[in-house]
Amino acid sequence: MSDLPDHVTRATQESVEIAPYDASWPMWFETECRHLRNLLPVGVIGRIEHFGSTAVPGLAGKPIIDMLVEVSSLADVRQIVAPILTRESYEYFWRPCCPGGVDIGYAWFIKRDADGRRTHHIHMLEKDSPDWERLLFRDYLIAHPEVAHEYAVLKQRIAADFPGDRIAYAKAKTGFIARFTEAARLLRGGERP
Repeated sequence: MSDLPDHVTRATQESVEIAPYDASWPMWFETECRHLRNLLPVGVIGRIEHFGSTAVPGLAGKPIIDMLVEVSSLADVRQIVAPILTRESYEYFWRPCCPGGVDIGYAWFIKRDADGRRTHHIHMLEKDSPDWERLLFRDYLIAHPEVAHEYAVLKQRIAADFPGDRIAYAKAKTGFIARFTEAARLLRGGERP
């Protein structure tokens, strides 16, 4: 029996689907940006970036728009953002900063369509979070289509290997992502995005 909350267990066991690139994905991102800016109080969020496979033209991926959203603080996510977005039917996930801790170490949301399919993953990050480095991987894939193709093949294979285990799917990609994030970091001379 898992000691995870039910919505977390359900989310980690949903099937992994890889779809061909859809030229409407950037529009889905822009629409959600406007929606979040209209929904949330001014000053709570800053920059919003589209990342992940849906942000790389031509790359197959899960048909879910991944977004990095800069927030003034993770405390504001818990106190201001989460109540607003959960009222709008977004699912709220947070990971404590330490075992048994109550402070947020990481926060994100899932948005679903009327049929319950994921449409967006919204990751809330403070300005100095190391998770902004995810943009390095995105930019590297855009600049290196041959690596993007290699990544697509890898994702298809591991999605077939782990169709109902999102945690195993994510872990199986980790080495590839780390290798090319490091390559991107070296190209930028260590400069953060």
